[in-house]
Amino acid sequence: MSTASPALEVKPATPAPAAASSPPAVARQSLVVSGLGLAGLALMVASYFLPMWWVSLTAPNYPPDAFPDGIRILFGFTGVSNGCTTAPKASRLTQETQQEDLGWRTDEGAVDDKAGGHAKPEAALDCMHEMNTINHYVGMHPIGVGAPAERLLAKYIFGVLGVGLLAFALGSKKARVVVLAAGFTGVAGWMLYGLFAAGGLQAHVTEYTTEAGRYFRDAERIAQWGQNLHTAVVVIVVALLAVMVALTLVNAKWEKAQLLLGVLPALLPVFFVGTFAAWLYFFGHNLHPWGAFTVKPFMPTVFGEGKVAQFSTFSYPMAGFGVLVAGSVALVVAVLRRRLELLEGGR
Repeated sequence: MSTASPALEVKPATPAPAAASSPPAVARQSLVVSGLGLAGLALMVASYFLPMWWVSLTAPNYPPDAFPDGIRILFGFTGVSNGCTTAPKASRLTQETQQEDLGWRTDEGAVDDKAGGHAKPEAALDCMHEMNTINHYVGMHPIGVGAPAERLLAKYIFGVLGVGLLAFALGSKKARVVVLAAGFTGVAGWMLYGLFAAGGLQAHVTEYTTEAGRYFRDAERIAQWGQNLHTAVVVIVVALLAVMVALTLVNAKWEKAQLLLGVLPALLPVFFVGTFAAWLYFFGHNLHPWGAFTVKPFMPTVFGEGKVAQFSTFSYPMAGFGVLVAGSVALVVAVLRRRLELLEGGR
């Protein structure tokens, strides 16, 4: 009797254990990105100390002999300054113009030697004084009324952007977050101490209201302007603190948040021109009846040449704006390059 061999039992293959999932690799940051970030930082810091834009007025009653640069003033992140650098020519016309426009004559019309009526034009004139005088004639605010919050807070805003750019140049996320946390803590302390503990905000408000009241005799309204400035600065300070906290947190969580640190300072040229144009609009559309001449509301020239009453106006960027734009271009290239690296690293 024959016996059947038992059938072979085939066992299903046991699947191999799944490998533990690993976090996605992060693309290493190139030296090009870091170098462009640091270059953008250096150019941005340099632009803070340089004049960005110049504006000049010429008119028949301001002859080139006395005003070879025209009535010229310079705009920058730190404020407005005298743009007249060329000494006037020594001539009778120059002397008469100075005597009239700079108050070197007595009420009876005689030359006042004590005021400098016979002084030689060895230095350029104070065109800030002349521009304010012209503004007064047409009912405009004094120059010092413009951009009060921006002038006060510019250094702190540059501090925030500078810390961000320094962190942007670092390839390690951990190092980046450490720099952001430490740097922003330093900027916040500097800002809060300077504005509140040391009385910088109150001193600035006092200076602002004094300048606003140079020609505009309305103490109650000017006091309200001072309160508005104080409130606006406090609101902006709170916003800056929130931005610093937010940038630190998002960079700790997401690698791509690094790009924000380069994008924000790259927008500075747009911010400057936009703010400059907005304040020119304010000056041209907030005229008061104190003026000796009646001028309809107008938009002062932002770029190029224009005409207001008998004045020819000129408005052009300076080297500081070119430095800022160069830094912005460097940062845009760095951000685009880093974005490409992050995209390739995530594949």
